Amino acid sequence: MTPSTIQSAGREPEEIPRHIAIIMDGNGRWARSRGMPRHAGHQAGVRAARQIVETAGQRHVEYLTLFAFSSENWDRPNSEVNLLMNLFLEALQDEIEDLEENQVCLRFIGDLESLQPSLKDQIVAAETRTAANDGLKLVIAVAYGGRWDIVQATQRIAARVAAGEIEPREIDAALFDQTLALHGLPDPDLLIRTGGERRVSNFLLWNLAYSELLFVDVLWPDFGPAELDAALSFFASRQRRYGKTSAQADA
Repeated sequence: MTPSTIQSAGREPEEIPRHIAIIMDGNGRWARSRGMPRHAGHQAGVRAARQIVETAGQRHVEYLTLFAFSSENWDRPNSEVNLLMNLFLEALQDEIEDLEENQVCLRFIGDLESLQPSLKDQIVAAETRTAANDGLKLVIAVAYGGRWDIVQATQRIAARVAAGEIEPREIDAALFDQTLALHGLPDPDLLIRTGGERRVSNFLLWNLAYSELLFVDVLWPDFGPAELDAALSFFASRQRRYGKTSAQADA
């Protein structure tokens, strides 16, 4: 389904989420079900991510945030963590040309100081190289956790109070929002989690306050354009009330 067929099917532009966040779950189970090693599942997951980035841009999604590696994933076996870090590095090197050609603007969020220097250097270079691109804004969450995000925002605000820059009474939701990892971006309209789990797993805890949540059983390597279009249809069917009544939302 192309953007034109979405429009012709009666979907208005406002029914397309500006910002989609995805928890890409199920790589290991995908590999295990095929008698393959876990790293084969992660490699298949990279291919799925490439396809979804391309499709999201075609569907006129403005922002796409992918949960690539959580702060809790550091507790996995060292061999798998090292493999994932190397895979991130290879994916950046392999994809940067296509991303730039398609005007994708890259941004990374998370505790980037915890990453190996070679990967951190590649991340900085990729962000710099794509900063002026005016296409899809692609956010990759690496070594990210929602609680970490809230704690680091609190520490930054506390430091400003201690320095006399602001008064405690000036702390409000808007200031807090501006200090979080996704500052400057709209909150996700839609969260998709693949792999059958029904939880947010410490992802964007502040920013998901009013997101529509869609949990699907499809494992991430099998999540393709058809599945994304089904998610867009789900979003278009929702009435977003933000605490108001249905009549108020309709108005």
